[in-house]
Amino acid sequence: MYRVRVSYKDIDGEFKVRERKVYGLQAAKEAERELSNMPARDGITLNELIELFRRSRKGQVRETTAAKSDSYLNNYVVPKLGGKRVDSLSLTKLLEWKNDLGETTLSVTTKNNIYAAFSAVLNFGVKLELIPKNNLKSLGRFKDALESPENSRFRYYTAAQFKQYMSVVPLNSFVDSACYTFFMIAFYTGARKGEINALKWSDIEGNVLHIRRSVAQQITGKRCVETPPKTKSSYRDIMMPTALVECLDRHKKLSQTFNGYSEDWRVCGGPDILSDNMLFCRNCQNAKAAGLPRITIHEFRHSHATLLINAGINIKEISRRLGHSKVEMTWEVYSHLYPDQELRVLEVLNNI
Repeated sequence: MYRVRVSYKDIDGEFKVRERKVYGLQAAKEAERELSNMPARDGITLNELIELFRRSRKGQVRETTAAKSDSYLNNYVVPKLGGKRVDSLSLTKLLEWKNDLGETTLSVTTKNNIYAAFSAVLNFGVKLELIPKNNLKSLGRFKDALESPENSRFRYYTAAQFKQYMSVVPLNSFVDSACYTFFMIAFYTGARKGEINALKWSDIEGNVLHIRRSVAQQITGKRCVETPPKTKSSYRDIMMPTALVECLDRHKKLSQTFNGYSEDWRVCGGPDILSDNMLFCRNCQNAKAAGLPRITIHEFRHSHATLLINAGINIKEISRRLGHSKVEMTWEVYSHLYPDQELRVLEVLNNI
């Protein structure tokens, strides 16, 4: 156990000491750094706490994660509460903020993402002993009382619908072929959008796809940023069916006709990546031309999982292909798709 003490001079010129008990040398060093960086007064504003929070997590979270959190805080928390002292954020003030956010047209998911970003800052304030507790936790997350369990479930394409969808995708140019290949990979592997965009030809070995990186396009001021996959479990090898292997072979031959081709080219974008806007527009056009309801790019991932679940594939293997960190995560998302297990148990027992 380490007792960390840092002395400082407050705004009245008096010397004071901040103290914290921690376990482990690394934790002691981190506590010393945090205590040293705190302002020389206790009643700091939320803006100042947010800045401390940003500095403390720099290099410890993915750049895309930090960018999303900053966007939520800057747009939905700072304008209303940024100038308030952290120790003045009572339950009443936080409830007023939450009610105002609840009246916006944002989705429940987005509101809860904003809530989580704000709550993380307040938790950091508790850790620094600037506030006794995170009052936002007492208010709870956002809930949609009008949303039925059926409507809250994701959408997906069946195998027949996917074939109908792909039958109208044009193949008149390199970009057409790139988009066609993107949607094939999405449906047949369940890979995330960023993972597919990051794929290089060197990541393909026979009928095996190696997921080793991802790219993000939602970081302010940057065209795109290459990052590691979402979690350690997201590093994975996925075996591909013949249809996808043949599709990749055709698209690779087309790519090789261009000057400058190398194994370091992106599979779908060539020297660059396919933009989110292009994929969104192409997806809308394809769905309309095929006479199908439009699903999001991410729901092609759901389509892959749903197809395997309906075929009776073990959920552990599905979880591995999707790159989930825990099987429980896969079960939580897709459990409603599994047939009634009680009836299957009864069928087994009746057949004895």
